[in-house]
Amino acid sequence: MNKKVLFIIPPERFNEDECFHPKEILEQAGVEVTIASTVVGEITGDHKGKANSEVVFSNTDVNQYDAVAVIGGSGTIDHLWGNEALISYLKQAHEQQILVAGICAGSVSVAETGLLAGRTATCYPVDVMTNALKNNNVEYVSEHVVAHNDIITSDGPDGAKAFGHSMVEALR
Repeated sequence: MNKKVLFIIPPERFNEDECFHPKEILEQAGVEVTIASTVVGEITGDHKGKANSEVVFSNTDVNQYDAVAVIGGSGTIDHLWGNEALISYLKQAHEQQILVAGICAGSVSVAETGLLAGRTATCYPVDVMTNALKNNNVEYVSEHVVAHNDIITSDGPDGAKAFGHSMVEALR
């Protein structure tokens, strides 16, 4: 499969399972995954795992990707929720018919675009996240993955592998 996916992680405290499990599944299917953030360089996860942000997402042309996914972690809440550059980037991706995805706290970033208004989605089942979905007119459902034809959301570490498989299926 000759596809490219951009994973957007926060500049600190991303969730390793939510990043590495789907990345591995996508790469095994022949998908090229690039990790991006608001900074370039090594980023430390919630559990001290390391990832390398190759690019600042807002400096990339969204049209070079087949999917854009926002990865969760405690840093996503602090750095990516309400991030106007990210909201604009995700809206642009959607307008270009590029698959938009979010896992855990990343699902809230997707909801903040308004693209999920009136639809179902999932996120990590804690009040701060489920309420954030509801505040964006999104119906929270308790599932590992909710896959629409244009947007995929996932609940978090427990659904990380299913999230990866769902993205592979959507990119076929």
